[in-house]
Amino acid sequence: MEKERSELAARIDVAYVARLARLELTEEERATFQRQLDEILGYVRKIGELDVAGIEPASHGLVVCNVFRRDEPRPGLDAETVLRNAPARLGDQFQVPKIVE
Repeated sequence: MEKERSELAARIDVAYVARLARLELTEEERATFQRQLDEILGYVRKIGELDVAGIEPASHGLVVCNVFRRDEPRPGLDAETVLRNAPARLGDQFQVPKIVE
């Protein structure tokens, strides 16, 4: 299966892919992109040769952990203090402009 993948990767044709993408490339552009694609595929093959047995997959290169504080209840502001800063209020609530009909 791996051999089939590498053979398939070796056969990627820039002109064909450009045609599928409806891109018009000059001969020079096709040659440049083909060379670049071959180099990229070479790097992918080289990475594929690495022995990664025993290495767990990760989404980050560094260990990621939460840095949140503990969620503990604590006293907040009373409604009157908060509403004192409201530009408009309706009873004991903030009054905001209607934005949806």
